[in-house]
Amino acid sequence: MNYTNLFKIALRAIAANKMRSFLTALGIIIGIASVITMLAVGQGTKRSIQSSISEMGSNMIMIMPGADMRGGVRQDASSMETLKMEDYEAIQKECNYIKGTSPTVTSGGQWIYGNNNTPSSIYGVSQDYLDIRQLSVAEGEMFSDGDIKTSAKVCILGQTVVDNLFPDGSDPIGKVVRFNSIPFRVVGVLKKKGYNSMGMDQDDLVLAPYTTVMKRILAQTYLGGIVCSAVTEGVSEKAIEEITTVLRRNHKLKDTTDEIVGDDDDFTVRSQEEISSMMNTTTNMLTILLSCVAGISLIVGGIGIMNIMYVSVTERTREIGLRMSVGARGIDILSQFLIEAILLSVTGGIIGVLFGVGLSLAIKNLANWPIYIQMWSIVLSFAVCTLTGIFFGWYPAKKAAHLDPIEAIRYE
Repeated sequence: MNYTNLFKIALRAIAANKMRSFLTALGIIIGIASVITMLAVGQGTKRSIQSSISEMGSNMIMIMPGADMRGGVRQDASSMETLKMEDYEAIQKECNYIKGTSPTVTSGGQWIYGNNNTPSSIYGVSQDYLDIRQLSVAEGEMFSDGDIKTSAKVCILGQTVVDNLFPDGSDPIGKVVRFNSIPFRVVGVLKKKGYNSMGMDQDDLVLAPYTTVMKRILAQTYLGGIVCSAVTEGVSEKAIEEITTVLRRNHKLKDTTDEIVGDDDDFTVRSQEEISSMMNTTTNMLTILLSCVAGISLIVGGIGIMNIMYVSVTERTREIGLRMSVGARGIDILSQFLIEAILLSVTGGIIGVLFGVGLSLAIKNLANWPIYIQMWSIVLSFAVCTLTGIFFGWYPAKKAAHLDPIEAIRYE
């Protein structure tokens, strides 16, 4: 059995029906390109989310008020007043796995300077907030402990707010801007961070002492939340346990015992690691779903190969009979048609890989989507397309090999 001759015969058979061969391989091309593109988009999104979470602080822990039942109606967590200054101070003093803690209170409104204005949010925080959120002051300085104690009307502007209030490029440091009707003196400008993977502008914010926002803007004594940073990402779970213990004690919540059923937490504690895990699980499921949908194209392409091989066997029945009558064995006929099927699938696979990589790069450049092409996805797709050619080409090739030479020659 001369494989070189069989290869040449297979090439001539494919070349003799160029359009039919191309349409047969098209299913494989679309399938491979779809799988590579979907995996690239999925992995790119996953990496982008991980990068955004890392920029926010991979060891960050967020404490928010918990929803509660009042008169049989579950209240919105944001309206609850369960977090107090005493909770912040207790966490700061008693939790050994925490290296930074900051209260958070937030309000939205209009920032005004001269004839310019822009809507944005003001975040009341402490000095630790910069380290927790991995922010830094590019110009000026951070407000001081004295500013927090005196509820000073000072603020640090994000770059987007600076661009909107000072479009002429003038230095905002020392200028007085107004939040609605309340004047604030600008003491610093945050370093630019840009947009995150979810399309949120990380520079559209203003920081101020939490005491100032609580007393002068919101007129409240409770906190909107508390953010902390664990000593390392690996001890986040232990830090959460410590925080939970402290808050349950402060809020006088009963623990579950053999005699009584304990009280539910009136607060929620979430770590970036937990959020990252949830987001990764979601993106992985979406990637698998999209890849399965794209993989259907491979099956359709394989069925196309089987269909064309059946047609080819039928059309070339007399040729098969003549070859077998002059000494060609069944294994030779089997190999010939199997090589044709593999050539179609491999050629389609190569074109599909090139098309998939090109499409992924086009999506990245034109739509600005995060893309990450992994080598294993290309290798896996190519291997699957080769196996598809073998699997779907085997049965028609086997049928050709078992034709009776006399009946094949007499076939019309």
